[in-house]
Amino acid sequence: MATGSYFPPPGASSSVSPRTSSPASSPLSPPLQQRSNALSNRLTSVLSVSYADSDIRDALETLNLRGIHNTAEVRRQLRLDVQKEVVDCNAEIVRDFGNVAEQLKRIGSVISSLKETCDEMRKHIVLAKQDTNPVLEEASALMNQKQEAETKQRLLDAFTKHFIVSDEELLVLASVEEPINDEFFDVLARVKQVHRDCEALLGAENERLGLELMDKSSRSLNSAYQKLYRWIQKEFKSLNLEDPRISSTIRRALRVLAERPSLFHSCLDFFAEARDYVLSDAFHYALTDAVSGGDNAVKPIEFSAHDPLRYIGDMLAWVHSTTVSEREALEALFVDEGDELAKGIRAGLSSEPWSRIDEDAEVTFDGQKALSDLVSRDLIGVARSLRQRVELVIQGHDDPVTCYKVVNLLSFYQTTFSNLMGPNSNLADLLQALEKFTLNHFQTIMRDDVSNLSTDHSALAPPHDLSAPQFLLDSLEILTSVMRAHEASLGTDELSTTPGIEENKFTPVLHAALDPFFSLAKSSADELTNPTARAIYLTNIHITVRSSISPFPFATATHLPPLSSTLSTLRVELLEIQHRYLLNTSGLQVLITALQTFSQSPGSGTDQDLAAIAKLAAFQPEALVAISQQLDDFLPSALMDATDNLKRVQNATFVKSVTEEAVEAFCRDFEFVEGMIIGADEARCIGQADGAVAEDEGDDKDEKGSEQEQSLRRLFPRTTGEIRVLLS
Repeated sequence: MATGSYFPPPGASSSVSPRTSSPASSPLSPPLQQRSNALSNRLTSVLSVSYADSDIRDALETLNLRGIHNTAEVRRQLRLDVQKEVVDCNAEIVRDFGNVAEQLKRIGSVISSLKETCDEMRKHIVLAKQDTNPVLEEASALMNQKQEAETKQRLLDAFTKHFIVSDEELLVLASVEEPINDEFFDVLARVKQVHRDCEALLGAENERLGLELMDKSSRSLNSAYQKLYRWIQKEFKSLNLEDPRISSTIRRALRVLAERPSLFHSCLDFFAEARDYVLSDAFHYALTDAVSGGDNAVKPIEFSAHDPLRYIGDMLAWVHSTTVSEREALEALFVDEGDELAKGIRAGLSSEPWSRIDEDAEVTFDGQKALSDLVSRDLIGVARSLRQRVELVIQGHDDPVTCYKVVNLLSFYQTTFSNLMGPNSNLADLLQALEKFTLNHFQTIMRDDVSNLSTDHSALAPPHDLSAPQFLLDSLEILTSVMRAHEASLGTDELSTTPGIEENKFTPVLHAALDPFFSLAKSSADELTNPTARAIYLTNIHITVRSSISPFPFATATHLPPLSSTLSTLRVELLEIQHRYLLNTSGLQVLITALQTFSQSPGSGTDQDLAAIAKLAAFQPEALVAISQQLDDFLPSALMDATDNLKRVQNATFVKSVTEEAVEAFCRDFEFVEGMIIGADEARCIGQADGAVAEDEGDDKDEKGSEQEQSLRRLFPRTTGEIRVLLS
């Protein structure tokens, strides 16, 4: 830019006088000082302005275009030129405003003419409005009527579409010729919705329409449900349960029919009757006719009627297989669709309130229970035939072991059907009743055997070897077979016994198969007059019974404690018998009898009393020597003879333990006798020593004979140690 030309270059002459250029050379007057301050302020203001300011830039640009240099003359001329330009511009503006005023006058005249025209038009419009007002009002009324008519038409169309069912659709619901398909169920759902929505119309002012529609829809629904009911009955007649996939249409039809509980249950009754007939016929066919399977023909079940266990087992296996198949086939109807059926039944109770048994009870549908009930009803005929045949076979069979095996078989299937069908199902109750019937027959057989034995005195006579009677052995053999069969039928948990529990499932069998024969065997011991023989006979009976039932925990829980108690009593009795045998055979009983009387007298045990033992008859030299000799003869074979005394007891361990305790008691008795003899000798020696102070000691022969006469120990030299060694 040429803005630098507006300022004098350095060293150029200034228009300022020398007096003002050096203010410090002479003092300034106040006016000059003020001027100097104004100039200073002016300079400060100019210098403080930014050259980037748009006004200054435009001014500089204008000066640059004029080519003006910054001199005093130019500055004065510039001011005049600027003033002249301002005056010229103002004159031009005045001329322009004159032209504007002329144009405004013309516009005013135009506006005045327009105003007159508008006034004239306004008068015409008012007149036209007065003429068209009636027409507009009539047109407005017609438009409102049109809108109302259109609204009513839409409402009528919507009402007709929602509440009115066409004749074609009603024909689908009621006509027997029309099939049961998705169209039928769709129309039925629509009619049900119409029936429910009619309740809203009953709350309106005009209830007649709602009542008519509800009546019409009710008739349509009843016709539809009757058609559905008859169709399901027809389908049930030809329904193939062997097909694992039952028709979805049947399942859907049952769900819908559940909304009419009376028709639903009637339909199930019809189905149960039909299936009952089919299954009864199939059971009869399996019993009597050969069933071909593969290359080999399977024999009918009746071919094994001679074997009750196999015959009943085959029938139960067939019933179980049929029950499982029937349940699996019907499971899709009642388990998979259980929630839908429950909803349908709850909805149906509102339309059939008389179907509700308890008004306060909540309606629930158990699919598993309904399935089990239906399967049970399907097998009523089979169950009736099964019961008749089982009872007939059991009544004609007298083998108790086979009867009890049948009891176990029935118990197994009763548990199986309880798990499959529920504990309260007809089949479970039937098998429980048959199990009870068979057990009663088993008990009857046992009672008949006991009754026959009671009249046969030869069979009740004790054997010569005093062993358990044969009838008891036979009954124990039967009982063992029964207990093995029972053990084989139990699980591990059932085999374990709980302490303190006396009764179990097998206890009635023991009471029937063991107790009567056991009682007869014990009563037959009354024919034995010899106490030893009677004790041995009873011991053999109890040992035989105990050895038979000991391997089976379920039998020992109730019968082993009394057996053990009785055997303990018999053992004590045999111990006394054996003890008496040892004492009598050895001759020691004579000495013990004499000493027992002596030792029980008042004041016994003193030296004077012990000295009197030698005066007893049993302790005289001849008698004591004979007893000693008898003891010597007894000791070599004493243990063998004692064992042989109880040889008819059929338990060597039992005999050995009794004999050992008897020998121990014998040794204690001998020790007592030995002690009494030693004490008697010592007491007599002390008495003779006290009397010898005043007597003469002359005759040696008399003293020696007196000493021999007084020494009992020499006459009975055996010691307790020798006895224990010889009897060990």
